[in-house]
Amino acid sequence: MNVLGIGNAIVDVVCKINDEFLIENELTKSTMKLVDENEFKKLLGNLKIEKTISGGSVANSIVGLSQLGNKVGFIGKVNKDDLGQKYVEGLIKEKVKFHCKVKTETIPTGTCLILITPDSERTMCTFLGTAGKISEKDIDEKVIEQSEITFLGLLNTKKFNDVIDFAKKTKKLIVITRGKDGAIAIQNNNIEECEAEKNLNIKDLTGAGDLFASGFLHGFVNNLSLRESLKKGTELSSKIIQQVGARI
Repeated sequence: MNVLGIGNAIVDVVCKINDEFLIENELTKSTMKLVDENEFKKLLGNLKIEKTISGGSVANSIVGLSQLGNKVGFIGKVNKDDLGQKYVEGLIKEKVKFHCKVKTETIPTGTCLILITPDSERTMCTFLGTAGKISEKDIDEKVIEQSEITFLGLLNTKKFNDVIDFAKKTKKLIVITRGKDGAIAIQNNNIEECEAEKNLNIKDLTGAGDLFASGFLHGFVNNLSLRESLKKGTELSSKIIQQVGARI
């Protein structure tokens, strides 16, 4: 296996809204808010669903890698309910092997409400559900040993500098995305930069970072240079923001 992802198994529910909806529900544009199950249902009750996708940041990246022809797997926790079953089926359809036993849990499968305003910005309301309960008991070490790269989404940090400090301690490759300013990769004393693509017909910024990771990791595991890997990441992130949703 080329890459194994470990992260929150979240079902993405995509809806188009106007700015008034955010104001009425006291939501801050372009942010992610954690909500409980009741608040989630209340928000969704007044909306029209555009599409439902097996999501979560790491899973989106893993699907992107699969679409590029890489052998990939994913570990995430879902409940043995309707959404949980659909989540697993969605990954299998994308040729992603799901390495986690699905069993009946006391908490429902995690869900993320993605609200897209006319300016293409997205505001997220996430009910983590059972996804946030993943632990070492859900992870098979043998599966990790069989993968070239293990891709993680949660370092349990709140400050960007903490992420940088972690990267320095591991003495590994550091890749930082900077939105419209492109991306940068740092490895030892070698620094490579890549500009963002210009004049794009942006429809939805959801998944830009996730698909950048797909493109970059695809280059990395297939022995492309840092510059070529950055360009591949930029290429995929540019494609995904010109459509609605986090899947190409």
